[in-house]
Amino acid sequence: MILSVNNIHVAYRGRPVLEGLAMTVDRGQVLTILGPNGVGKTTLLRCINAILKPKTGTVMVENADVFRMSAGEIARQLGYVAQRNDAGRITAFDAVLLGRKPHLGWRVSGKDLRTVDGALKHLGLEHLAMRHLDEMSGGELQKVCIARALVQEPSVLLLDEPTSSLDLKNQMEILGMLRRVVRQHPLAAVMTMHDLNMALRFSDLLLFIRDGKVYWTGPKEELTSQVVKEVYGVPVDILRHRGHWVVVPQSDEAPWT
Repeated sequence: MILSVNNIHVAYRGRPVLEGLAMTVDRGQVLTILGPNGVGKTTLLRCINAILKPKTGTVMVENADVFRMSAGEIARQLGYVAQRNDAGRITAFDAVLLGRKPHLGWRVSGKDLRTVDGALKHLGLEHLAMRHLDEMSGGELQKVCIARALVQEPSVLLLDEPTSSLDLKNQMEILGMLRRVVRQHPLAAVMTMHDLNMALRFSDLLLFIRDGKVYWTGPKEELTSQVVKEVYGVPVDILRHRGHWVVVPQSDEAPWT
């Protein structure tokens, strides 16, 4: 396994958030972390990236302990795309070039420039190279942030709500692009999401958190309506439509109405 997370315990002000959480993901796989608001999805990503150090537990990337790595080593192994990104007065090319920082020597090399140029072309962003981030749409900005993470040449991509606040077209483009990149490089991707149907469409593996623990994890084809009901408290049907699994609530009313 390229990424292995074991026995993660995190508490805020004495209140347990994650308790004994574990997961694995391999090259060429997209794993999506799901669960209600406030269950610790973003907290888990921050632990994997060593932004937050858990009370106990290990995170291993390529058999190396993340918590014993330097900041530069972490950046070479893990590319992180936050849920919210600043749209400053900087061009897309320069923003992506910043992702090469873990590999830079005394100066920017020809290889660095070619890597950035290649990432922009690979993601269909070459026409935006000289446009400033504060002139971009939300979807364009998110693609630039993913390109910046990719030029770090990481083993694992971490994405916190990568389609948050985006329209349907941009959601489809970004998640399709992400899945394609993971397959082609290959590397692994771990992302958090709220949209069950998008997760089912673009992920290989799903992981549901409930009460700070892994309630269920496995291939998306094995997800059951009972798991969704017990995690979210909403009765659903899981149906096959045009080759894709979809989650459909059984009622328009909330369970308490």
